[in-house]
Amino acid sequence: MHCVMWTLDLNDLDEVVDTLRAGAKAMREASCRRGSIDYIESPGQLIATGDTHDHPKNFKAVLSAAGLDGEFGAEEKHLTLHEIIHGELPEQPGLPLDTSYRGLTRVAALKSLHPELVHILLANHELAQAIGSGIMKSGVPCVKAFDAGVESVFGDKSDIVFEAIRDFVFAMPIALRCRCPQGDILCAHSLPGPASMGRFDASIIDRELTEKDYEPRVGSAHLMVWGRGYDHDQLEDLTERWGVNLFILGHEHADKGYNIVEPNAIVLNTDHNRAVYLPIDLEHEPTVEQCEQQIVRIS
Repeated sequence: MHCVMWTLDLNDLDEVVDTLRAGAKAMREASCRRGSIDYIESPGQLIATGDTHDHPKNFKAVLSAAGLDGEFGAEEKHLTLHEIIHGELPEQPGLPLDTSYRGLTRVAALKSLHPELVHILLANHELAQAIGSGIMKSGVPCVKAFDAGVESVFGDKSDIVFEAIRDFVFAMPIALRCRCPQGDILCAHSLPGPASMGRFDASIIDRELTEKDYEPRVGSAHLMVWGRGYDHDQLEDLTERWGVNLFILGHEHADKGYNIVEPNAIVLNTDHNRAVYLPIDLEHEPTVEQCEQQIVRIS
């Protein structure tokens, strides 16, 4: 049995738009959704990932690890996904076409199929695409390349797709909070940079997101998904404010596939040839040192 997301007609306007809107509805209406975050409790298993950036092989690997690839008899686990769009594109004369809307649509289908198990976290590339802000990757203007990719398929009806994509992105939770016997885990794309903490509203994880939260460089959701360079003091501050024992993040590049940030954060990458994921038994929350031992490399 194969998952329906692999049989989608990703050149069909109605199918793409309907799938994105169904995914947005599933995110908003899932019973695990509480305000701006998803919330789960032990017992259970979690497959935590970093950015995927439209990497099909690594995406399939984490689906298989979570038992969500449609194979009969697989044990289903919770799965985080974030930074799905804007894969690697070659530098070339003219603007390359980024068709990673297809990966985003497949993820929307996956959320519709498994609304309580799939947790699609807001990330800076999706937010940049939704609000139309500039972002560069390997010399390519990502938002413009993505727009061109959509327009190459849907032509003068592209605005309908762009609106469905915005609906999907603005439905994304800012984090997944896991309640474990030993303490809570927070999975998020990133945390605000230390210099932004004075402007950051830490109550964001306890309330609904507002339009103001997405505003570039001032909104708390924007600050959170764009933050880099977290330090020991900041992590201890957020640990105390949020009551979190362990942070699992993405966003920053890690050559070996992961980085430990003391005292209690691990950064994962799932978008290159040293990609990893982190399986966690929610009844036995690991320390950050144990996370390093549990990392699984996608060979």
